[in-house]
Amino acid sequence: MEIIAERDGAVAVLTLNRPDRRNALDTGLKAALRRELEAAASDDTVRAVLLTGAGSAFCVGQDLAEHAAALRADAGHAFDTVEADYAPIIRLLATMGKPVVAAVNGTCAGAGLALALACDLRVLAEEAVFATAFTAIGLTCDSGLSTTLTRSVGASRAQELVLLGESFRARQAVEWGIAGRVVPRAEVDGAARELAARLAAGPTAAYAESKLLLAQAWEHDLGTVLTAEAQAQARLGRSADHAGAVEAFLAKRKPVFEGR
Repeated sequence: MEIIAERDGAVAVLTLNRPDRRNALDTGLKAALRRELEAAASDDTVRAVLLTGAGSAFCVGQDLAEHAAALRADAGHAFDTVEADYAPIIRLLATMGKPVVAAVNGTCAGAGLALALACDLRVLAEEAVFATAFTAIGLTCDSGLSTTLTRSVGASRAQELVLLGESFRARQAVEWGIAGRVVPRAEVDGAARELAARLAAGPTAAYAESKLLLAQAWEHDLGTVLTAEAQAQARLGRSADHAGAVEAFLAKRKPVFEGR
C-alpha cells in the first residue's frame, strides 16, 4: 500500500508509504497520491487534508532507480511524468477548495520539497533536512518549485538554493520565509493533526476563496485584485457560515462553522 489513507474526523490523512525508499516517488506512489487527493478534494465531508511520510523521510523526490530505467528504455519519454503526474498532483494540493497541511517529518528534497511548498501550511521536524536537489543530477526545477520556492524565500535566495543545491535545516527554512511550525520529530504528527483539525472546524468556503485570492495576488494588478476580493466577499456573504458567525459575534458566543 503506497499511500495510507485514513480519516481523523473531517481531516483526510494521507501518508506516503515507501519508508524503505525514503518515500521516493515511483509510478505507483504518484498514481496513488493523485487518486487520494482527487478523492479528498471532491468529498464534502473532508474539510482539511494532512500530507506526511512514513519512516524517517517526508519525501526525497523522484525514485531515481525507476527514472534511470526509464532513461535507458526511452529517454525521449522519460520526462512525460512531469506533466502527466507531478503537475496534476501539485495543482490538487495548491488549488483544492480546502486547506492542506504538510507534516514534514524528515528529509524533504526535490519534488518532495515541491510537495511541501504546494501545501498551505507546514509543520516541520526540527531535525528535517531540505534540498532542491535538481542540479545535483543535471536537471532544473519541476513540480512548480521555481515558483513556490521563489515566492517563499525571494528570488536571490531561491537562486542560491537551486543553483548551489546546498541542503538546509528547518530553522533556516522558517527564517528564510518557508513558513512553518518547527517541533521535535516526535511531536510532528500530533502538532500537524491538531492544526489540520483546527482548520477542518473552520469556514471552509472562506478558506477556498482565500487560497484563490492569495494565488492570484502574484499575477494581477491592484485593480483586478480589488474586484476579485469584492466578488469573493459577495459570494461568502451569502454563506451560512458567515451569517452564523455574525450572529455568534453579536451574541458574544463562539461561532460554529459547518463548511457551507
